[in-house]
Amino acid sequence: MRQPGGGRKRTVALDPTLKADLELLVEPTERGDPESPLRWTCKSVRRLAEELNQARHSTSHRMVAELLHELGYSLQANSKTIEGTSHPDRNAQFEHINRKVKRYLTSGDPVISVDTKKKELVGDFKNAGRELRPKGNPEEVRVHDFLIPALGRAVPYGVYDIGTNTGWVSVGVDHDTATFAVDTIQCWWRSMGSPVYPRARRLLITADAGGSNGSRVRLWKLELQRFADEVGIPISVCHFPPGTSKWNKIEHRLFSFISQNWRGKPLVSHEVIVNLIAGTTNKGGLKVRAELNNNEYAAGRKVANRELKDVRIVPDAFHGDWNYTIRPKP
Repeated sequence: MRQPGGGRKRTVALDPTLKADLELLVEPTERGDPESPLRWTCKSVRRLAEELNQARHSTSHRMVAELLHELGYSLQANSKTIEGTSHPDRNAQFEHINRKVKRYLTSGDPVISVDTKKKELVGDFKNAGRELRPKGNPEEVRVHDFLIPALGRAVPYGVYDIGTNTGWVSVGVDHDTATFAVDTIQCWWRSMGSPVYPRARRLLITADAGGSNGSRVRLWKLELQRFADEVGIPISVCHFPPGTSKWNKIEHRLFSFISQNWRGKPLVSHEVIVNLIAGTTNKGGLKVRAELNNNEYAAGRKVANRELKDVRIVPDAFHGDWNYTIRPKP
C-alpha cells in the first residue's frame, strides 16, 4: 500500500507559480502584459505549454488543459449581445408598436413585417450548415467566394403576415431599393393579401429604421404613396428604433426558417433559391410563396422636395419620424 502523500507530486505542487503564469498568458489584457505574443497568436494548449516552458516552467499541453479547466476556462464562440447606443425612446416605441399591432389584428386588418434578407452570391459556393449525403462524399464547391458575373446575386425581400403566419419573398437580381421593396409588398397584396383581407380598411407595416425601407428614405415614402393610391386604403408604418432590427418579426418568424431549410445546399441558381424559399415550413404551420423578380432598379435615385410634398403623410403624435400614415389621394 502506498503511504499517505506518497507517489509523484503534481506539477503545480512542485511549481507554485505555474497556474498564475498561465493566467497571465490567457488574459494578457487584464492580468498580464498587453504586448504578450499570445495576444496576436492562437491560444492553443500546445502554444501555451511552449510559452510556459520558455519561461522556465516544466509542463505539457495536457497539464495546461487540466489547469485551464480548473481555472474555469473553456472554448467559447463570440456572443452577439452588444447592441450599441440605445435610443432613450426605445422602450416607448416598442410599446407603441405593440399597441398598434394589437388594434389592427383585433379589427381584422392586416399587419405585415418587411425586411431584406442577406444578399446571396448565386453559384456553387459554400453555404453554412450540413445536410445528409453519402459518407465521404461531400458536395464540392468553390474555394473562394467571388461573384460570377453571369449569375450575379440574389436579393430576397420578404413580407411576413403576422396574422396568418404566411410569407411572401421576392428574389431580386438587381439593387435593393425602396422601389423594389414596395413592388414586393404590392406583389404580396395582389397574390396573398387582398384575397385574405377583402374588407381591409387599412394596412400596418413594421419595418427597420434603415435600409431600403428606412424611416429617412424619401423614395420609400413616395413609393408607398403610389401603393396606397392603387389599393385605396391608408398605409401606416412603424419603424423599429435604430439598432433593434432583430426584434422585427420577419427575422425569427420567416428568415430564420429559410436559412435552416437551405443550410448546406449551394445556391446554384435563382430558380433553386426560389424553390428552397417556397419549400420552407415549420411546426407552427408557416407557408411561404416566392417569386423571381427580374426587374432592374436604379440605385441612388433622388426625390425632390416637390415630389415629397405630394405624399399625403400624416405623422403620429408619438415620434412622427418613426410612425406615420400615408393616405391615398382622392
